[in-house]
Amino acid sequence: MVWKRKSAGAGGSPGRGAGADEEEKVPRGHVPMVAGGGAEGDDGERMLVPVRLLSDPRVAELLDMAAQRYGYRQPGVLRVPCDAGRFRRVVDGAMQRCGIAPA
Repeated sequence: MVWKRKSAGAGGSPGRGAGADEEEKVPRGHVPMVAGGGAEGDDGERMLVPVRLLSDPRVAELLDMAAQRYGYRQPGVLRVPCDAGRFRRVVDGAMQRCGIAPA
């Protein structure tokens, strides 16, 4: 379920700047989200969250927190303003309640 992190080193494919996201398609039915980060050099933990978990009350609470902090027009990947450990626990709990096996 964990999505690839941003590449830290220089190089990469031609035409792309250093530190660009590694190319990876998001599977249908998933939303890429980032939790944590904010510290210098820490981009947070990226995860692919199944769309059906977005209606879980605890996940919805995190989405409300993101809307209050960043607004509804976040460019790029959806950032959630909580630490990565809490985010992982909320998503894992929602997956268990929905009967989704972790990937």
